[in-house]
Amino acid sequence: MYKLRPLIPLFIEHVYILLNIVAMEQLQHFSHQHLLSLIHIQPHHSIENSDKEYEDDQDPDQDYDQDHDYDHQDKDDFVVEDYHVGKCKMCEEDIYPFHLCYYSCKDCDYFLHKFCAEFPTTQQDHPLHLGHNLTLSEIFQFHDPDGFKDSVTTDRVWDCAICKIVRERFYNYHCSICNFTMDIICSTITKQKMDHPSHPHQLVGCFSRIISLCHACGNEHSGTFYHCTTCSWFRIHLDCALLPTKLLIQQYTNESFSHEHLLTLAYSFPHIEKKAKFYPSCRVCGVAFNSYKWHYRCNKCQYYVHVQCATSTSEAFMSILMRAGFGKTTKNFKDEDHPNLIKCPFPDESFNLLKNLFINKGEFIFKRQIDGDMFNHKDPLILLDTQASLLNKIVSLHDPMRKVELLCNGCVRPIMDWPFYKCSEHHCDFVLHEWCTRLPFEIQDQPGHPEHTLVLLPKMPTNFLGFFNVNIMWISITHDAHPNHVLRRFKCPADITDRYCWACKDTLNELWGFHCPTCDFYVHTECALFIPRTIRHKYDKHPLLLRYNPVENLSGEYFCEICEDAFDPQLWFYHCGICSSSMHTACAPLILQCEQSTSSEFTYADSIFKFINVKFGGTHEITDHLHPVTFVQGINADGSCTTCDDELQYDAIFKCLECSFVCHISCAGVLLSSDGGTDSDASSDGGTDSDASSDGGTDSDAPSDGSTDSDAPSDGSTKSDASSDGSTDNDA
Repeated sequence: MYKLRPLIPLFIEHVYILLNIVAMEQLQHFSHQHLLSLIHIQPHHSIENSDKEYEDDQDPDQDYDQDHDYDHQDKDDFVVEDYHVGKCKMCEEDIYPFHLCYYSCKDCDYFLHKFCAEFPTTQQDHPLHLGHNLTLSEIFQFHDPDGFKDSVTTDRVWDCAICKIVRERFYNYHCSICNFTMDIICSTITKQKMDHPSHPHQLVGCFSRIISLCHACGNEHSGTFYHCTTCSWFRIHLDCALLPTKLLIQQYTNESFSHEHLLTLAYSFPHIEKKAKFYPSCRVCGVAFNSYKWHYRCNKCQYYVHVQCATSTSEAFMSILMRAGFGKTTKNFKDEDHPNLIKCPFPDESFNLLKNLFINKGEFIFKRQIDGDMFNHKDPLILLDTQASLLNKIVSLHDPMRKVELLCNGCVRPIMDWPFYKCSEHHCDFVLHEWCTRLPFEIQDQPGHPEHTLVLLPKMPTNFLGFFNVNIMWISITHDAHPNHVLRRFKCPADITDRYCWACKDTLNELWGFHCPTCDFYVHTECALFIPRTIRHKYDKHPLLLRYNPVENLSGEYFCEICEDAFDPQLWFYHCGICSSSMHTACAPLILQCEQSTSSEFTYADSIFKFINVKFGGTHEITDHLHPVTFVQGINADGSCTTCDDELQYDAIFKCLECSFVCHISCAGVLLSSDGGTDSDASSDGGTDSDASSDGGTDSDAPSDGSTDSDAPSDGSTKSDASSDGSTDNDA
């Protein structure tokens, strides 16, 4: 059961923003020496009236911004905390606005419920004890069974015959014939009624305190319940009945969770609405919503929480156990204990594991030219370190804004800054990051694979064009999506099917990933390492920032600017806060032919671009065709494969530019030769639909033709699929 501060509920019929107190009748009550006045609690004004009055006050010729209007409404809708009229001196229960009126002493702090004050000192035929008279008293009344005298014991402890609660010096009704005693709360239960906006019928208090499931929150409560006499199934706990209609979540969770807008209490979440919002989950606990249970929602953005989550105060020291990174977390590790910890996401597309781990950050003398064999490339490589040198070599840096793609033949990551190396032959587009040329040829005592020496290979020796899956062996990382906690590498067992990646919401069944041992947070290896923090694209002039949750102040649907499909904003996506444009994480890396190449189905695990680690281009010779063929990504206009007649869109293909021949790379014959310009055209782990996987398996879509060529991709991969953290330097 969650803790709840007593708050004023805002009802549809009576919206209590401020309380007008109107004194009317007066009463001389036996329990108090002063005259009591009947006070009626009246609504000051409704929200609708408030808005109307505000509009009426505005000068029609004066402009005002919409944000100011929102701020005004938020101020009016705000519910004052810890406010109730007072505590009744007879039943010792709080007096709430839904009681509508009460008696008060103007000279001292003395309050009575109206129904408590108006109960007679002697009552006949009470519904709970028919046939006998009941006498009202503050002290326990005991009748001697021999009938000689009434014995009154002022300090006697007794229990109520109805609710069984032990009482002492508590107002009660007593039958001297039966020795029947019930407290005043049980005797007035039929008078305690409530008109609640969540239900069309009037609610009546239940006799005695009970343990029951609450229809509002779905949890089991102990205490006072209100039920509907017409609908026997409807029963809500008093705490839920008194939930505020609007609240700021940070004020109820010790700032562990925060949202800039007021949350509004909603009494249902219709299935059709949940479906339209891609079945959102609670932003506190991550669990789905029941259509018939209450919840809090933001009317200005897609922010939803369970009522018990929004009003549950958690202690600060418990923040290390917070679920799934939604709330603020406390750092639970020491940096010195994790010297090889990788911080994710990487800053931009040019970063990967090898650049992050193995490159010496100290001073280094650049070689103006590299002669000899570099990743199986025979021609010399020239250092390009200025804008002038770029112009002379007729090459441009990677620039998504101008649809210019320049990928390193070693790591297949974009080259976004100089210096870098290019083949000295003008017709050859072989390029390498400067730091890729400094990769060690052997790595010993690698943390993920310390038992063997890892050897740097230019490509997989047994794979056509170098396609292969990679097994990333790095042990632990941290990620901004779940800050301050270490995420450790693990493989989900086959018998566990309820582990889902927080990035793409796809299952981790039998897949490698990272998880937080203290929280229910899981993420695929690919989602953690292949999605950078920022990205650029032609469709937006500003950098796009990786988002882990829906954007605040954006309540409408989300559409990808590239593929134009709607998407679930609870999945990770890229967003421009200035233009309010969004993109799939799988669509954003596409800068060439993005209009023809994208699709919501064209992803791995809904978050990774299928060919994230593939460099297309270059010409090749194969046994099945007379002309040279180009290695490209298939689009709709390419039609069907000449060999198998299957569609080519979204696949890696060979295409002849001299005739209509086009085929899947898996349908092509033996690779005879490749020009010098595309030594790593299909490098690394990103060839097909599961190329970005990290399970170390064999890609079912990868070609099995077998032959390789010395000039084939030089992706900078290490020894084998089971290599260490960075078997290929484009693991990230």
